[in-house]
Amino acid sequence: MNGGSPTRISWIALAVVSAGILAFGIVVAIAPPAGDALLYRTDALATAGLGLFGGLIAAFPFRAGERWAWFALWFYPVFWLAHLVFRLPPGTDHVHQVVFVVLSLAGLLLPVRSFFRAPVEGQHARR
Repeated sequence: MNGGSPTRISWIALAVVSAGILAFGIVVAIAPPAGDALLYRTDALATAGLGLFGGLIAAFPFRAGERWAWFALWFYPVFWLAHLVFRLPPGTDHVHQVVFVVLSLAGLLLPVRSFFRAPVEGQHARR
């Protein structure tokens, strides 16, 4: 995948979503809400991992045009839509969830042609 504008916007949008998830995980791990602190910290660690791994996928294989990374990052809009529809935490305003749904969908839909174009003669399609 070339370094054109849709590609750059896409991986940056997905990296922003990843950073938001990572930051939320770190904040909750450091300062869990009242209640079962161990459970919150455990969930926070998993959340931070989701943000970290998603960010690494966005920054390297997605940015390089690896088709599997495009498919893997579809977890982000599903994740945020589930949070929005079922009114899951974090927060109660849910504005950030709408923003993350829009960013992740934009990040995945803008470069769709780059991920599914026919290979140039003499090259193999990326998988």
